[in-house]
Amino acid sequence: MKVTVVGAGAVGASCAEYIAIKNFASEVVLLDIKEGFAEGKAMDLMQTASLNGFDTKITGSTSDYSKTAGSDICVITSGIPRKPGMTREELIGINAGIVKSVSASLIEHSPNTIIIVVSNPMDTMTYLVHKTTGLPKNRIIGMGGALDSARFKYRLAEALEAPISDVDGMVIGGHSDKGMVPLTAHATRNSVKVSEFLSEDRLNQVKEDTKVGGATLTKLLGTSAWYAPGAAVSGLVQAIACDQKKMFPCSALLDGEYGLSDLCIGVPVILGKNGIESIVEINLSDAEKTHLSESAEGVKKTNGLLEL
Repeated sequence: MKVTVVGAGAVGASCAEYIAIKNFASEVVLLDIKEGFAEGKAMDLMQTASLNGFDTKITGSTSDYSKTAGSDICVITSGIPRKPGMTREELIGINAGIVKSVSASLIEHSPNTIIIVVSNPMDTMTYLVHKTTGLPKNRIIGMGGALDSARFKYRLAEALEAPISDVDGMVIGGHSDKGMVPLTAHATRNSVKVSEFLSEDRLNQVKEDTKVGGATLTKLLGTSAWYAPGAAVSGLVQAIACDQKKMFPCSALLDGEYGLSDLCIGVPVILGKNGIESIVEINLSDAEKTHLSESAEGVKKTNGLLEL
């Protein structure tokens, strides 16, 4: 199992580290345009192998896509990260050109690969890959929902004063501060609805804190987060590589599901060896349907800024 991660910055390096530590891939290739950067990150990570007990080979390359040939899964993290005060949508002009070029180069050397998109604005970048590569829709996946759901569960556990392993919850919709739809009514603590433990006001606070989770970290760090995004990617990669048939909310191209078409947006999917094995349609309340529809309109507005 060969995995390529394009972009050796903080997010890309975290992806490579978590994938390697889980020890299910034979090789991870890090690629970057900055001379020597990916090679240095790869060497540094390889020097942790004996300490962290993994045998995955990590190699680095400066812009040489031939080194990525035969990759089963490719992750695109490249592009400029958010700065404090920036929205994900403001990144579209620069990142669209990068993602379009990167995806074409990857497919040239790995025509059978599955692509996971991390670059922001993530739903629109995922849509761009669909529109410009011609890959089957099951082989193009946007990461956002997996990350947003992890942040949701963190906030739920915080509010419940419970261990996070007790908590389950999901965020669907667009990967943006206004577009996220945290499903508080479906969230549970050991199969008991969290509404049994938390007031409506506290649940609304959890929802709002989740929606600005990325912006909160950007303000604190001065740039985008990297540990949780890297861990979210590694979870998706492992589910595909190991054919786990796990359910994650991911940005997928919809064709009538949830009453939506011709856009990529976060919905529950089953991930296995073929990428998106199926899209899961869950029953939503009228309010949740309205929020998802509003989110979809926001995503379509951003998609309209693309030059296809």
